[in-house]
Amino acid sequence: MIQTERALQKVLEWGRSLTGFADEHAVEAVRGGQYILRRIHPSLRDISARTGRDPQDETLIVAFYRELALLFWLDDCNDLGLIAPEQLAAVEQALGHGVPCVLPGFEGCAVLRASLAALAYDRRDYAQLLDDTRCYCAALRAGHAQPAGAERWSYAEYLHNGIDSIAYANVFCCLSLLWGLDMATLRARPAFRQVLRLISAIGRLQNDLHGRDKDRSAGEADNAAILLLQRYPAMAVMEFLKDELAGHTRMLHRVMAEERFPAPWAPLIEAMAAIRAQYYQTSTSRYRSDAAGEGQRAPA
Repeated sequence: MIQTERALQKVLEWGRSLTGFADEHAVEAVRGGQYILRRIHPSLRDISARTGRDPQDETLIVAFYRELALLFWLDDCNDLGLIAPEQLAAVEQALGHGVPCVLPGFEGCAVLRASLAALAYDRRDYAQLLDDTRCYCAALRAGHAQPAGAERWSYAEYLHNGIDSIAYANVFCCLSLLWGLDMATLRARPAFRQVLRLISAIGRLQNDLHGRDKDRSAGEADNAAILLLQRYPAMAVMEFLKDELAGHTRMLHRVMAEERFPAPWAPLIEAMAAIRAQYYQTSTSRYRSDAAGEGQRAPA
């Protein structure tokens, strides 16, 4: 696999063409991307005879890392206001439809989408990636705007939106696009769609449980624990959400045990269920909740 420093440099070189892009976005993308690819490498190697896609292909790996970095950057564009609202709207339009951004300073959007279109093993995955990106951007927008709305969301509405704003669909679709994982066909199976929703809900709950204290200190309301405490001050919120997380995890395990998805989906889903712990333990700039990461937030 491409060496960490070389991969990081390639993501940073691309990211410099995006206004507001920071080293942190590249660092976290490479960190998470390496973790995922290591977990599924044996399966990718096994299917390479069918797909012709090498798990060690530097071009494919860097494209995956760049997509992850893009997701981190978009998250911060919403939460931290890295770019102006009209710039963000133009970026969302470009990324969600695969066209160049109409404003200068965001050339990396077109570069990444063009590279993924050219690399797509199955063109259906590229079309789906555009759709998933539109859903992700809309969910980030909705979550950011919700506290100012006339009606506060219910927990059910929050979690429904949070499933899209965790961006796991983008991660899976990009992997499928690059390494031929046949996600477009699998989406026709109800059990597979259920797995996607369950693993995304798990990721959202993990994120919110870990980030509650930081989000509350920062005045961030787009968090399930904070939302529930605002609505029900006497509620044992953390216990409730831990029960929710355990229940979603049990349901995920049941579906995975009953269904047989082709490689590498089983280890990939397992990796995504564990990836937040990986970030919380190793990321000193974005996810740590101890003194080493004090002052940082835990974003979507």
